[in-house]
Amino acid sequence: MTCGALDPMPEATPYRRSPDTVMRLARMGAAHPTRLSFLRQMLRRMQNENWRFERPVWEFDARGQGRAVYCAIGPERTYSLVAFGHDLPDEMRSDRVIATAWDATFTLFDGVPDADDLTRLERNVPLQEAGRVSVRELSLSRANKSVRLFDHVVARLAAGQQPDAAQLAETGYLMRTTAVYGSGKFGAADRAQIADRPEMRAPFQAEMLSVWLTRAYTVDLVEHLAQMRGGASAVGLAPELRRLLGVGNSTGLGMAPFLVRHPVLLNNWMMAREEALARVRAQRTATPETLAGFEAALKAAQENAQAWQSGHPVQQARLLELRNGLDAVAAHMRDVWDRLGDHPWDALWRWAEARLPLEAQEALAAAMIEPHGDLVDGLAECMAADEDSAFCIDGSMTVARVRALLSERYSWAMGLDHDTPAGCARFWYVSEEKLEPRLGERAAEPGAERELPLDISRQAVALARALADWPEDSPIAKVLLAQPEHRHMLRRVQMAAMRPYAEVRDNLIAADVLPIDLLRCKLAFFGATRFDPRSDRWVRISLFQGAPYPQDLTAGADT
Repeated sequence: MTCGALDPMPEATPYRRSPDTVMRLARMGAAHPTRLSFLRQMLRRMQNENWRFERPVWEFDARGQGRAVYCAIGPERTYSLVAFGHDLPDEMRSDRVIATAWDATFTLFDGVPDADDLTRLERNVPLQEAGRVSVRELSLSRANKSVRLFDHVVARLAAGQQPDAAQLAETGYLMRTTAVYGSGKFGAADRAQIADRPEMRAPFQAEMLSVWLTRAYTVDLVEHLAQMRGGASAVGLAPELRRLLGVGNSTGLGMAPFLVRHPVLLNNWMMAREEALARVRAQRTATPETLAGFEAALKAAQENAQAWQSGHPVQQARLLELRNGLDAVAAHMRDVWDRLGDHPWDALWRWAEARLPLEAQEALAAAMIEPHGDLVDGLAECMAADEDSAFCIDGSMTVARVRALLSERYSWAMGLDHDTPAGCARFWYVSEEKLEPRLGERAAEPGAERELPLDISRQAVALARALADWPEDSPIAKVLLAQPEHRHMLRRVQMAAMRPYAEVRDNLIAADVLPIDLLRCKLAFFGATRFDPRSDRWVRISLFQGAPYPQDLTAGADT
Protein backbone atom coordinates (compact mmCIF):
# COMPACT_ATOMS: atom_id res chain seq x y z
CA MET A 1 0.00 0.00 0.00
CA THR A 2 1.39 3.40 -0.95
CA CYS A 3 1.28 6.51 1.18
CA GLY A 4 -1.74 7.94 -0.59
CA ALA A 5 -2.86 11.41 0.38
CA LEU A 6 -1.74 11.76 3.97
CA ASP A 7 -4.20 13.99 5.76
CA PRO A 8 -2.11 16.61 7.56
CA MET A 9 -4.64 16.92 10.36
CA PRO A 10 -4.00 14.40 13.15
CA GLU A 11 -7.66 14.71 14.12
CA ALA A 12 -8.57 12.98 10.84
CA THR A 13 -8.09 9.54 12.41
CA PRO A 14 -8.61 8.35 15.98
CA TYR A 15 -5.56 6.13 15.62
CA ARG A 16 -2.90 8.71 14.74
CA ARG A 17 -1.06 10.13 17.72
CA SER A 18 -1.15 13.87 18.34
CA PRO A 19 1.92 16.07 17.76
CA ASP A 20 1.56 17.13 21.40
CA THR A 21 2.31 13.50 22.26
CA VAL A 22 5.09 12.58 19.86
CA MET A 23 6.97 15.85 19.31
CA ARG A 24 8.25 16.20 22.87
CA LEU A 25 11.97 15.69 23.41
CA ALA A 26 11.52 12.99 26.04
CA ARG A 27 9.61 10.78 23.60
CA MET A 28 11.78 11.68 20.61
CA GLY A 29 14.74 10.61 22.74
CA ALA A 30 13.14 7.19 23.18
CA ALA A 31 12.74 6.53 19.44
CA HIS A 32 13.44 3.08 18.01
CA PRO A 33 14.15 2.20 14.37
CA THR A 34 11.31 0.76 12.32
CA ARG A 35 11.02 -0.94 8.95
CA LEU A 36 10.66 2.57 7.47
CA SER A 37 14.22 3.46 8.52
CA PHE A 38 16.42 4.67 5.72
CA LEU A 39 18.82 1.73 5.81
CA ARG A 40 15.91 -0.75 5.65
CA GLN A 41 14.44 1.14 2.70
CA MET A 42 17.76 0.89 0.89
CA LEU A 43 18.20 -2.84 1.54
CA ARG A 44 14.66 -3.64 0.38
CA ARG A 45 15.09 -1.66 -2.81
CA MET A 46 18.38 -3.34 -3.68
CA GLN A 47 16.93 -6.78 -3.06
CA ASN A 48 13.73 -6.09 -5.01
CA GLU A 49 15.72 -4.70 -7.95
CA ASN A 50 18.32 -7.51 -7.93
CA TRP A 51 21.36 -5.31 -7.43
CA ARG A 52 24.75 -6.97 -7.95
CA PHE A 53 27.95 -6.39 -5.99
CA GLU A 54 31.60 -6.67 -6.95
CA ARG A 55 34.98 -5.90 -5.40
CA PRO A 56 37.20 -5.15 -8.42
CA VAL A 57 40.09 -3.68 -6.39
CA TRP A 58 41.70 -5.11 -3.25
CA GLU A 59 45.29 -4.02 -2.67
CA PHE A 60 46.39 -4.31 0.97
CA ASP A 61 49.60 -5.24 2.75
CA ALA A 62 50.13 -7.11 6.03
CA ARG A 63 49.70 -3.90 8.07
CA GLY A 64 46.32 -3.07 6.58
CA GLN A 65 47.55 -0.28 4.34
CA GLY A 66 46.11 -0.11 0.85
CA ARG A 67 42.93 0.53 -1.08
CA ALA A 68 39.77 -1.23 -2.22
CA VAL A 69 36.76 -0.56 -4.43
CA TYR A 70 33.29 -2.01 -3.76
CA CYS A 71 30.71 -1.65 -6.55
CA ALA A 72 26.92 -1.69 -6.04
CA ILE A 73 25.39 -2.26 -9.48
CA GLY A 74 21.77 -1.23 -9.86
CA PRO A 75 19.34 -1.29 -12.79
CA GLU A 76 20.54 2.06 -14.15
CA ARG A 77 23.65 3.14 -12.24
CA THR A 78 26.63 1.85 -10.32
CA TYR A 79 27.96 3.35 -7.09
CA SER A 80 31.41 2.53 -5.76
CA LEU A 81 32.80 2.78 -2.26
CA VAL A 82 36.49 3.64 -2.50
CA ALA A 83 38.26 2.67 0.74
CA PHE A 84 41.74 3.53 1.94
CA GLY A 85 43.35 1.68 4.85
CA HIS A 86 46.01 3.32 7.03
CA ASP A 87 48.47 1.94 9.59
CA LEU A 88 47.57 4.38 12.35
CA PRO A 89 49.64 4.56 15.56
CA ASP A 90 47.51 4.13 18.69
CA GLU A 91 48.38 7.59 20.00
CA MET A 92 46.88 9.21 16.87
CA ARG A 93 43.54 7.42 17.09
CA SER A 94 40.72 9.78 18.14
CA ASP A 95 36.97 9.93 17.54
CA ARG A 96 36.91 13.70 17.99
CA VAL A 97 35.93 15.81 15.00
CA ILE A 98 39.25 17.65 15.27
CA ALA A 99 41.23 14.45 14.51
CA THR A 100 43.49 14.54 11.44
CA ALA A 101 44.22 10.82 10.91
CA TRP A 102 42.10 7.66 10.95
CA ASP A 103 42.39 3.90 10.46
CA ALA A 104 40.34 4.09 7.27
CA THR A 105 38.92 6.76 4.98
CA PHE A 106 36.20 6.43 2.34
CA THR A 107 34.25 8.10 -0.42
CA LEU A 108 31.18 6.96 -2.36
CA PHE A 109 31.91 7.46 -6.05
CA ASP A 110 29.19 8.03 -8.63
CA GLY A 111 30.02 5.28 -11.15
CA VAL A 112 33.15 3.13 -11.33
CA PRO A 113 36.46 4.96 -10.76
CA ASP A 114 39.25 4.52 -13.30
CA ALA A 115 42.98 4.65 -12.54
CA ASP A 116 43.12 8.45 -12.73
CA ASP A 117 40.14 8.75 -10.38
CA LEU A 118 41.80 6.45 -7.86
CA THR A 119 45.02 8.45 -7.99
CA ARG A 120 43.11 11.69 -7.39
CA LEU A 121 41.08 10.20 -4.59
CA GLU A 122 44.13 8.68 -2.91
CA ARG A 123 45.65 12.16 -2.70
CA ASN A 124 42.54 13.73 -1.16
CA VAL A 125 40.24 11.28 0.64
CA PRO A 126 42.72 10.37 3.43
CA LEU A 127 42.97 14.09 4.24
CA GLN A 128 39.18 14.40 4.70
CA GLU A 129 38.40 18.10 5.36
CA ALA A 130 41.93 19.12 4.38
CA GLY A 131 41.51 17.50 0.96
CA ARG A 132 38.99 18.16 -1.77
CA VAL A 133 36.63 15.89 -3.63
CA SER A 134 34.56 16.51 -6.75
CA VAL A 135 30.94 16.27 -7.83
CA ARG A 136 31.65 12.66 -8.81
CA GLU A 137 31.80 11.88 -5.06
CA LEU A 138 28.58 11.58 -3.06
CA SER A 139 29.99 11.18 0.45
CA LEU A 140 33.19 11.49 2.44
CA SER A 141 33.77 9.47 5.62
CA ARG A 142 36.32 8.00 8.00
CA ALA A 143 36.46 5.25 10.62
CA ASN A 144 38.58 4.00 13.49
CA LYS A 145 39.03 0.47 14.79
CA SER A 146 37.40 -0.83 17.91
CA VAL A 147 40.94 -1.91 18.75
CA ARG A 148 40.37 -4.61 21.35
CA LEU A 149 37.68 -6.45 19.36
CA PHE A 150 39.46 -5.91 16.03
CA ASP A 151 42.69 -7.43 17.35
CA HIS A 152 40.79 -10.29 19.01
CA VAL A 153 39.06 -11.23 15.76
CA VAL A 154 42.29 -11.09 13.71
CA ALA A 155 44.17 -13.21 16.26
CA ARG A 156 41.44 -15.87 16.48
CA LEU A 157 40.93 -16.15 12.73
CA ALA A 158 44.70 -16.31 12.14
CA ALA A 159 44.88 -19.24 14.57
CA GLY A 160 42.09 -21.06 12.75
CA GLN A 161 39.46 -20.30 15.42
CA GLN A 162 36.28 -18.28 15.49
CA PRO A 163 36.16 -15.18 17.73
CA ASP A 164 34.12 -15.11 20.92
CA ALA A 165 30.48 -14.53 19.95
CA ALA A 166 29.68 -12.75 23.21
CA GLN A 167 32.42 -10.17 22.59
CA LEU A 168 31.16 -9.57 19.06
CA ALA A 169 27.59 -9.11 20.22
CA GLU A 170 28.57 -6.83 23.11
CA THR A 171 30.66 -4.38 21.06
CA GLY A 172 28.75 -4.87 17.82
CA TYR A 173 31.30 -3.46 15.35
CA LEU A 174 34.92 -3.75 14.20
CA MET A 175 35.13 -0.07 13.22
CA ARG A 176 33.14 3.04 13.99
CA THR A 177 32.76 6.02 11.71
CA THR A 178 33.44 9.44 13.19
CA ALA A 179 31.80 11.38 10.36
CA VAL A 180 29.90 10.59 7.15
CA TYR A 181 29.64 13.80 5.14
CA GLY A 182 27.37 14.29 2.14
CA SER A 183 25.20 16.90 0.44
CA GLY A 184 27.91 19.10 -1.00
CA LYS A 185 30.43 19.21 1.83
CA PHE A 186 34.06 19.74 0.79
CA GLY A 187 33.17 19.72 -2.91
CA ALA A 188 31.05 16.55 -2.99
CA ALA A 189 27.84 16.45 -5.02
CA ASP A 190 24.91 18.51 -3.82
CA ARG A 191 21.77 16.65 -2.79
CA ALA A 192 19.91 18.24 -5.73
CA GLN A 193 22.22 16.48 -8.16
CA ILE A 194 20.96 13.01 -7.18
CA ALA A 195 17.56 13.69 -5.56
CA ASP A 196 15.54 12.72 -8.64
CA ARG A 197 17.17 9.28 -8.97
CA PRO A 198 14.76 6.60 -7.71
CA GLU A 199 17.43 4.86 -5.64
CA MET A 200 18.48 8.14 -4.01
CA ARG A 201 15.08 9.77 -3.55
CA ALA A 202 14.65 8.65 0.05
CA PRO A 203 16.66 10.61 2.61
CA PHE A 204 20.33 9.79 3.23
CA GLN A 205 20.55 6.88 0.77
CA ALA A 206 24.08 7.75 -0.36
CA GLU A 207 25.26 7.87 3.24
CA MET A 208 23.52 4.59 4.10
CA LEU A 209 25.08 2.86 1.09
CA SER A 210 28.50 4.16 2.06
CA VAL A 211 28.19 2.82 5.62
CA TRP A 212 26.78 -0.53 4.48
CA LEU A 213 29.68 -1.13 2.10
CA THR A 214 32.07 0.06 4.83
CA ARG A 215 30.72 -2.79 6.96
CA ALA A 216 31.73 -5.28 4.26
CA TYR A 217 35.17 -3.67 4.14
CA THR A 218 35.72 -4.10 7.89
CA VAL A 219 35.09 -7.85 7.70
CA ASP A 220 37.18 -8.25 4.56
CA LEU A 221 40.02 -6.42 6.27
CA VAL A 222 40.15 -8.61 9.39
CA GLU A 223 40.02 -11.72 7.22
CA HIS A 224 42.85 -10.36 5.05
CA LEU A 225 45.02 -9.53 8.07
CA ALA A 226 44.31 -12.95 9.58
CA GLN A 227 45.32 -14.61 6.32
CA MET A 228 48.54 -12.60 6.17
CA ARG A 229 49.37 -13.57 9.76
CA GLY A 230 48.16 -17.16 9.87
CA GLY A 231 48.67 -18.35 6.31
CA ALA A 232 47.14 -21.74 5.64
CA SER A 233 45.88 -21.99 9.23
CA ALA A 234 43.65 -18.92 8.95
CA VAL A 235 39.88 -19.18 8.54
CA GLY A 236 37.16 -16.77 7.54
CA LEU A 237 34.54 -15.34 9.87
CA ALA A 238 31.52 -17.62 10.23
CA PRO A 239 28.33 -16.23 8.61
CA GLU A 240 26.36 -16.25 11.86
CA LEU A 241 29.11 -14.21 13.55
CA ARG A 242 29.29 -11.75 10.65
CA ARG A 243 25.65 -10.87 11.28
CA LEU A 244 26.49 -9.79 14.83
CA LEU A 245 28.64 -6.98 13.47
CA GLY A 246 27.53 -3.57 12.23
CA VAL A 247 29.38 -0.30 11.84
CA GLY A 248 29.74 1.86 14.92
CA ASN A 249 29.30 5.60 14.82
CA SER A 250 30.23 8.46 17.11
CA THR A 251 27.81 11.35 16.67
CA GLY A 252 27.88 14.69 18.45
CA LEU A 253 26.26 18.10 18.48
CA GLY A 254 26.96 18.72 14.79
CA MET A 255 23.93 16.57 13.92
CA ALA A 256 21.57 17.86 16.61
CA PRO A 257 20.21 21.03 14.90
CA PHE A 258 19.27 19.16 11.71
CA LEU A 259 15.73 18.36 12.81
CA VAL A 260 15.14 21.99 13.76
CA ARG A 261 16.55 23.37 10.51
CA HIS A 262 14.46 21.05 8.34
CA PRO A 263 10.87 21.31 9.60
CA VAL A 264 9.28 20.04 6.37
CA LEU A 265 11.51 16.97 6.34
CA LEU A 266 10.93 16.32 10.04
CA ASN A 267 7.17 16.52 9.50
CA ASN A 268 7.32 14.00 6.67
CA TRP A 269 9.42 11.54 8.66
CA MET A 270 7.18 11.74 11.69
CA MET A 271 3.97 11.74 9.66
CA ALA A 272 5.02 8.54 7.84
CA ARG A 273 5.88 6.75 11.07
CA GLU A 274 2.70 7.89 12.81
CA GLU A 275 0.58 6.93 9.82
CA ALA A 276 2.23 3.49 9.83
CA LEU A 277 1.31 2.94 13.48
CA ALA A 278 -2.20 4.30 12.87
CA ARG A 279 -2.77 1.91 9.96
CA VAL A 280 -1.77 -1.03 12.13
CA ARG A 281 -4.02 0.08 14.98
CA ALA A 282 -6.93 0.52 12.55
CA GLN A 283 -6.88 -3.16 11.49
CA ARG A 284 -10.06 -4.92 12.59
CA THR A 285 -8.34 -8.28 12.95
CA ALA A 286 -4.87 -9.73 13.34
CA THR A 287 -3.90 -12.44 10.88
CA PRO A 288 -1.86 -15.50 11.90
CA GLU A 289 1.02 -14.16 9.77
CA THR A 290 1.11 -10.74 11.42
CA LEU A 291 0.78 -12.28 14.88
CA ALA A 292 3.73 -14.58 14.23
CA GLY A 293 5.75 -11.68 12.82
CA PHE A 294 4.92 -9.53 15.83
CA GLU A 295 5.95 -12.23 18.28
CA ALA A 296 9.26 -12.61 16.44
CA ALA A 297 9.81 -8.84 16.45
CA LEU A 298 9.03 -8.61 20.16
CA LYS A 299 11.42 -11.45 20.96
CA ALA A 300 14.15 -9.74 18.92
CA ALA A 301 13.47 -6.48 20.81
CA GLN A 302 13.80 -8.28 24.14
CA GLU A 303 17.08 -9.89 23.09
CA ASN A 304 18.40 -6.54 21.85
CA ALA A 305 17.41 -4.88 25.13
CA GLN A 306 19.29 -7.50 27.14
CA ALA A 307 22.44 -7.15 25.00
CA TRP A 308 22.25 -3.34 24.89
CA GLN A 309 24.66 -1.76 27.38
CA SER A 310 25.41 1.84 28.30
CA GLY A 311 27.60 3.60 30.83
CA HIS A 312 25.44 6.74 30.90
CA PRO A 313 23.07 6.96 33.90
CA VAL A 314 20.20 8.40 31.85
CA GLN A 315 20.36 5.55 29.35
CA GLN A 316 20.89 2.95 32.07
CA ALA A 317 17.60 3.98 33.65
CA ARG A 318 15.88 3.90 30.26
CA LEU A 319 17.27 0.43 29.54
CA LEU A 320 15.85 -0.88 32.79
CA GLU A 321 12.47 0.59 31.84
CA LEU A 322 12.77 -0.93 28.37
CA ARG A 323 13.55 -4.43 29.61
CA ASN A 324 10.83 -4.38 32.25
CA GLY A 325 8.36 -2.87 29.81
CA LEU A 326 8.97 -5.47 27.10
CA ASP A 327 8.65 -8.24 29.67
CA ALA A 328 5.31 -6.71 30.67
CA VAL A 329 4.21 -6.75 27.01
CA ALA A 330 5.12 -10.43 26.72
CA ALA A 331 3.17 -11.24 29.90
CA HIS A 332 0.16 -9.21 28.74
CA MET A 333 0.16 -11.01 25.39
CA ARG A 334 0.32 -14.37 27.10
CA ASP A 335 -2.28 -13.80 29.81
CA VAL A 336 -4.61 -10.94 28.85
CA TRP A 337 -4.50 -9.72 25.25
CA ASP A 338 -7.45 -10.83 23.12
CA ARG A 339 -5.65 -11.23 19.81
CA LEU A 340 -8.80 -12.56 18.16
CA GLY A 341 -10.99 -9.68 19.32
CA ASP A 342 -12.09 -6.52 17.53
CA HIS A 343 -9.19 -4.16 16.69
CA PRO A 344 -6.65 -6.18 18.69
CA TRP A 345 -3.66 -3.98 17.76
CA ASP A 346 -5.43 -0.86 18.98
CA ALA A 347 -6.36 -2.60 22.21
CA LEU A 348 -2.74 -3.59 22.74
CA TRP A 349 -1.55 -0.06 22.06
CA ARG A 350 -4.07 1.57 24.39
CA TRP A 351 -2.99 -0.79 27.16
CA ALA A 352 0.66 0.11 26.50
CA GLU A 353 0.02 3.87 26.56
CA ALA A 354 -1.59 3.52 29.98
CA ARG A 355 0.98 1.15 31.51
CA LEU A 356 4.41 1.37 29.86
CA PRO A 357 7.25 3.93 30.07
CA LEU A 358 8.24 5.80 26.92
CA GLU A 359 11.17 3.52 25.97
CA ALA A 360 8.95 0.45 25.98
CA GLN A 361 6.07 2.22 24.20
CA GLU A 362 8.30 3.23 21.30
CA ALA A 363 9.87 -0.22 21.10
CA LEU A 364 6.38 -1.73 21.00
CA ALA A 365 5.38 0.65 18.20
CA ALA A 366 8.32 -0.58 16.10
CA ALA A 367 7.43 -4.22 16.81
CA MET A 368 3.78 -3.66 15.87
CA ILE A 369 4.74 -2.01 12.59
CA GLU A 370 7.31 -4.69 11.70
CA PRO A 371 5.04 -7.51 10.39
CA HIS A 372 2.82 -5.15 8.36
CA GLY A 373 5.10 -4.46 5.40
CA ASP A 374 2.31 -4.70 2.82
CA LEU A 375 0.39 -2.08 4.76
CA VAL A 376 3.13 0.45 5.52
CA ASP A 377 6.14 0.11 3.20
CA GLY A 378 4.63 2.45 0.62
CA LEU A 379 4.88 5.25 3.18
CA ALA A 380 8.61 5.34 2.50
CA GLU A 381 7.75 7.28 -0.66
CA CYS A 382 6.39 10.10 1.52
CA MET A 383 9.51 10.73 3.60
CA ALA A 384 11.49 12.93 1.19
CA ALA A 385 10.72 16.64 0.91
CA ASP A 386 10.96 19.49 -1.56
CA GLU A 387 11.92 22.08 1.02
CA ASP A 388 12.30 24.89 -1.52
CA SER A 389 8.59 24.79 -2.35
CA ALA A 390 7.72 25.83 1.20
CA PHE A 391 10.41 28.48 1.58
CA CYS A 392 8.70 31.56 0.14
CA ILE A 393 6.70 33.70 2.54
CA ASP A 394 3.10 34.55 1.62
CA GLY A 395 3.12 38.26 2.40
CA SER A 396 -0.60 38.61 1.69
CA MET A 397 -1.57 36.43 4.67
CA THR A 398 -3.41 38.53 7.23
CA VAL A 399 -2.36 39.15 10.78
CA ALA A 400 -5.56 37.40 11.89
CA ARG A 401 -4.59 34.24 10.01
CA VAL A 402 -1.07 34.25 11.45
CA ARG A 403 -2.48 34.66 14.95
CA ALA A 404 -4.79 31.71 14.31
CA LEU A 405 -1.87 29.57 13.14
CA LEU A 406 0.18 30.52 16.18
CA SER A 407 -2.72 29.50 18.38
CA GLU A 408 -3.24 26.25 16.47
CA ARG A 409 0.35 25.12 15.98
CA TYR A 410 2.36 26.93 18.66
CA SER A 411 0.12 27.08 21.73
CA TRP A 412 2.63 24.69 23.34
CA ALA A 413 5.30 27.42 23.13
CA MET A 414 3.28 30.17 24.78
CA GLY A 415 3.45 28.68 28.26
CA LEU A 416 7.17 27.89 28.24
CA ASP A 417 9.66 29.86 30.29
CA HIS A 418 12.08 31.93 28.19
CA ASP A 419 12.68 34.87 30.49
CA THR A 420 14.38 33.36 33.55
CA PRO A 421 18.06 32.28 33.55
CA ALA A 422 16.98 28.62 33.41
CA GLY A 423 14.61 29.27 30.53
CA CYS A 424 17.31 30.73 28.28
CA ALA A 425 20.39 29.13 29.83
CA ARG A 426 21.94 27.93 26.58
CA PHE A 427 22.58 29.14 23.05
CA TRP A 428 23.49 27.37 19.82
CA TYR A 429 26.39 28.64 17.71
CA VAL A 430 28.84 27.49 15.02
CA SER A 431 32.40 26.79 16.10
CA GLU A 432 35.08 28.76 14.29
CA GLU A 433 37.50 25.83 14.27
CA LYS A 434 35.35 23.14 12.60
CA LEU A 435 32.28 25.11 11.45
CA GLU A 436 30.14 22.67 13.44
CA PRO A 437 27.13 23.50 15.65
CA ARG A 438 27.87 23.76 19.35
CA LEU A 439 25.91 24.55 22.52
CA GLY A 440 27.09 27.33 24.83
CA GLU A 441 26.20 28.33 28.38
CA ARG A 442 24.75 31.84 28.16
CA ALA A 443 25.83 32.98 31.62
CA ALA A 444 29.36 31.57 31.46
CA GLU A 445 30.54 31.63 27.84
CA PRO A 446 30.96 34.40 25.25
CA GLY A 447 29.34 34.28 21.81
CA ALA A 448 25.62 34.64 22.52
CA GLU A 449 25.51 37.57 20.12
CA ARG A 450 26.17 35.03 17.33
CA GLU A 451 23.38 32.71 18.41
CA LEU A 452 21.81 30.42 15.80
CA PRO A 453 18.02 30.82 15.38
CA LEU A 454 17.17 27.45 16.96
CA ASP A 455 15.17 28.96 19.84
CA ILE A 456 11.90 28.29 18.02
CA SER A 457 9.59 28.45 21.02
CA ARG A 458 11.02 31.81 22.10
CA GLN A 459 10.69 33.17 18.56
CA ALA A 460 7.06 32.04 18.40
CA VAL A 461 6.28 33.93 21.60
CA ALA A 462 8.08 37.02 20.30
CA LEU A 463 6.10 36.93 17.05
CA ALA A 464 2.82 36.60 18.94
CA ARG A 465 3.73 39.61 21.06
CA ALA A 466 4.76 41.62 17.99
CA LEU A 467 1.36 41.03 16.37
CA ALA A 468 -0.62 42.13 19.39
CA ASP A 469 -1.02 45.76 18.27
CA TRP A 470 -1.55 45.18 14.55
CA PRO A 471 -5.01 45.30 12.94
CA GLU A 472 -6.34 41.86 12.07
CA ASP A 473 -6.74 42.64 8.37
CA SER A 474 -3.15 43.91 7.93
CA PRO A 475 -1.08 41.87 5.48
CA ILE A 476 1.85 40.20 7.20
CA ALA A 477 4.21 41.80 4.68
CA LYS A 478 3.48 45.13 6.34
CA VAL A 479 4.53 43.69 9.70
CA LEU A 480 7.76 42.32 8.28
CA LEU A 481 8.63 45.65 6.68
CA ALA A 482 8.42 47.23 10.11
CA GLN A 483 9.90 44.31 12.06
CA PRO A 484 12.00 42.13 9.72
CA GLU A 485 13.53 40.22 12.64
CA HIS A 486 10.37 38.04 12.66
CA ARG A 487 10.81 36.84 9.08
CA HIS A 488 12.40 33.51 10.12
CA MET A 489 9.60 32.61 12.52
CA LEU A 490 6.85 33.75 10.19
CA ARG A 491 8.18 31.42 7.50
CA ARG A 492 8.09 28.51 9.96
CA VAL A 493 4.53 29.34 10.99
CA GLN A 494 3.43 29.21 7.36
CA MET A 495 5.33 25.95 6.82
CA ALA A 496 3.65 24.42 9.88
CA ALA A 497 0.16 25.33 8.68
CA MET A 498 -0.24 21.99 6.88
CA ARG A 499 2.57 20.16 8.70
CA PRO A 500 1.58 19.34 12.28
CA TYR A 501 4.77 17.41 13.05
CA ALA A 502 7.16 20.13 11.89
CA GLU A 503 8.28 21.42 15.29
CA VAL A 504 10.00 19.97 18.34
CA ARG A 505 7.57 21.05 21.05
CA ASP A 506 10.08 22.00 23.75
CA ASN A 507 12.38 24.86 24.72
CA LEU A 508 15.70 24.08 22.99
CA ILE A 509 17.65 26.68 24.96
CA ALA A 510 16.50 25.66 28.45
CA ALA A 511 18.97 24.54 31.09
CA ASP A 512 17.56 21.00 31.12
CA VAL A 513 17.54 20.37 27.36
CA LEU A 514 19.23 17.09 26.36
CA PRO A 515 20.70 17.34 22.84
CA ILE A 516 21.08 13.53 22.79
CA ASP A 517 17.29 13.34 22.46
CA LEU A 518 17.51 15.13 19.10
CA LEU A 519 20.40 12.88 18.08
CA ARG A 520 18.54 9.71 18.94
CA CYS A 521 15.42 10.70 17.05
CA LYS A 522 17.33 11.36 13.86
CA LEU A 523 19.53 8.29 14.22
CA ALA A 524 16.50 6.06 14.81
CA PHE A 525 15.15 7.14 11.42
CA PHE A 526 18.53 6.16 9.95
CA GLY A 527 18.04 2.71 11.49
CA ALA A 528 20.58 2.98 14.31
CA THR A 529 20.57 0.70 17.35
CA ARG A 530 22.45 0.39 20.64
CA PHE A 531 22.33 4.09 21.58
CA ASP A 532 25.07 4.68 24.13
CA PRO A 533 25.31 8.33 25.25
CA ARG A 534 28.76 9.40 26.41
CA SER A 535 27.43 12.72 27.72
CA ASP A 536 24.34 14.82 27.11
CA ARG A 537 25.96 15.94 23.82
CA TRP A 538 27.32 12.89 22.00
CA VAL A 539 26.42 9.27 21.53
CA ARG A 540 27.75 6.01 20.09
CA ILE A 541 25.47 3.80 18.04
CA SER A 542 25.58 0.83 15.69
CA LEU A 543 24.31 0.69 12.11
CA PHE A 544 23.41 -2.45 10.12
CA GLN A 545 23.97 -4.82 13.06
CA GLY A 546 22.08 -7.99 12.14
CA ALA A 547 21.52 -6.85 8.55
CA PRO A 548 22.53 -8.86 5.47
CA TYR A 549 25.83 -8.34 3.61
CA PRO A 550 26.05 -7.81 -0.16
CA GLN A 551 26.47 -11.53 -0.80
CA ASP A 552 23.46 -12.26 1.41
CA LEU A 553 21.20 -9.90 -0.54
CA THR A 554 22.07 -11.71 -3.73
CA ALA A 555 21.03 -14.95 -2.03
CA GLY A 556 17.67 -13.48 -1.02
CA ALA A 557 18.22 -12.79 2.70
CA ASP A 558 15.51 -11.13 4.80
CA THR A 559 15.77 -7.30 4.88
